[in-house]
Amino acid sequence: MDGKAVAWLLVGAMALIMNWLLLFSSYRLSGIAVSTVVYHVQPFFLILLATLVQGEPLQRHKIPWLVLALLGVALTAGVQWGGHLKEGMLQGVAMALVAAFLYSVATLTTRKLRGIAPAQIAGLQLLLGVPLLAPWTDFSIASFTPTTWASLLTLGVVHTGLMYNLMYAAFQRLSAQRIAALSFIYPLVAIAVDILVFHVVFGGAQVLGIGLILLAIAAHQRDWPFPGLRSKVSV
Repeated sequence: MDGKAVAWLLVGAMALIMNWLLLFSSYRLSGIAVSTVVYHVQPFFLILLATLVQGEPLQRHKIPWLVLALLGVALTAGVQWGGHLKEGMLQGVAMALVAAFLYSVATLTTRKLRGIAPAQIAGLQLLLGVPLLAPWTDFSIASFTPTTWASLLTLGVVHTGLMYNLMYAAFQRLSAQRIAALSFIYPLVAIAVDILVFHVVFGGAQVLGIGLILLAIAAHQRDWPFPGLRSKVSV
């Protein structure tokens, strides 16, 4: 591994770790619904960074579909507009925005490491994350229950080891545009889990939001023109 690859690895690891730290802090301050919607501006960050840093063409005709998908996320999350902001709301929103930007940075750095196995990238980032998160660790916890240990192992093996191995393998093969569109599958999976596991019943606005996300992903992947736009322009 040369020096440039090590540098990209360090940048990606720091961006990913700080991304999760800020996002989970945002959940506490702004709530999961609001934080999820704000966090899903990250496809826009990803496309802009790919254009500025990696020279990928900016396909402007596809941007409206991403905006439509973001609107679908907002409807699905059941965000309540208006009224008084609860304490810490703006701080939580700011954290989610920074987290979205950092996740985009981590995604792009992974694409710079095409010669390194995805599992190796995830493992090295995990090792780097230990000292980075040490200052925020609560060592006063006396013991964990079996359920806690099971949850931690699941997060480590499945959500970190397996998931990031698959994600990084995909990131190294896909363009920023496709990664941006597919990122909206995440809230759809969360919805499916709510329905199948927790038996959540969604209202009309949320069903509309799900439909908008699916439509936007299909249109983006199949290169459908957005209604009202006459031509497809790439810069």
